[in-house]
Amino acid sequence: MADINPSLRPLEGDEPECEASGESALVDVNGTEMYEHFRFVADKGQALLRVDKFLVERLQKSSRNRVQQAADAGCILVNGRPVKSNYRVKPLDVVQVVMDRPRYECEIVAQDIPLDIVYEDKTVLVVNKPAGLVVHPGHGNYSGTLVNALAWHFRDTPDYDVNDPRLGLVHRIDKDTSGLLVVAKTPDAKTDLGKQFFHKTTRREYIALVWGSPKPAKGRIEGNIGRSLRDRLQMDVFPAGGEYGKPAVTHYEVLEDFGPVSLVKCVLETGRTHQIRAHMRHIGHPLFSDARYGGDKILRGNTSGKYTQFVNNCFALCPRQALHARTLGFRHPDTGVEMDFEAPVPADMQALIDKWRNLAREGE
Repeated sequence: MADINPSLRPLEGDEPECEASGESALVDVNGTEMYEHFRFVADKGQALLRVDKFLVERLQKSSRNRVQQAADAGCILVNGRPVKSNYRVKPLDVVQVVMDRPRYECEIVAQDIPLDIVYEDKTVLVVNKPAGLVVHPGHGNYSGTLVNALAWHFRDTPDYDVNDPRLGLVHRIDKDTSGLLVVAKTPDAKTDLGKQFFHKTTRREYIALVWGSPKPAKGRIEGNIGRSLRDRLQMDVFPAGGEYGKPAVTHYEVLEDFGPVSLVKCVLETGRTHQIRAHMRHIGHPLFSDARYGGDKILRGNTSGKYTQFVNNCFALCPRQALHARTLGFRHPDTGVEMDFEAPVPADMQALIDKWRNLAREGE
């Protein structure tokens, strides 16, 4: 990451593609959100001192090797710019330690949590994350996360340190979204995959059940995504090219129209926080059962008691946003071979789709 990370800039409260927390973040040129963990301001009388020595003197339980790893990953900033571990701190320098996850007070511990591994070799691992599993520890989820599961999976792999910022997850999805994620097992792999995500050469396709039937049936949604000015737990869509939020583009296509709801394919050009959820609500078609964005209410259909009961049964069947990261494609960091993976729609969402499909057939 360090070689393509010349600067980081403040965001308007944006954060990784995971549940919103309200904690502010920085973003590097790869589009990776970084969170400040520590900040130190050098004294006016500070003698020139290597930044790794400067930090080891101030950070408890951190070795010089760990600090150097963080610098190699672009996670040590001086005056807002990444530096190497041999940078010499000067008087009044602002030194920050940033990470690609929110701060928490303990190192990641290994937990025996089942993983659905789709593919693994010496360089990368592709995992199918179930709905309900948080990706990173933090904000009340300090254990039981995907990263804790990865720590267990790699517990006997000496070259994989789950606390090393140069390794690990390259992108993220929300807690209650299911689907594919890629994990880098080497620093070079994480750098290479990070470049692919930044340059939009990866291939990601999501399946969603949304309220209503978007018109036209195939289209492009463009609009900046940033923290809502009304609700800090939501993201909102702002004018493309504006100063607020980050540019975001979603391509959608209606696969099946069931009347009150539709099965939609979404292809991401960008990977912003809650991008599909916010973009689909923006065009008037919130994801089914998405409580945060208003999809957990009956938004289409009739007012009969029978229909109401049917929809409530659907909510109970899939009590989370009906969104699944179905495909993931990238160029292998070592071999250069283009690789594509697909994860079947999980049981709860498939049962939901089938239920609406059967209702639509009954009405034909």
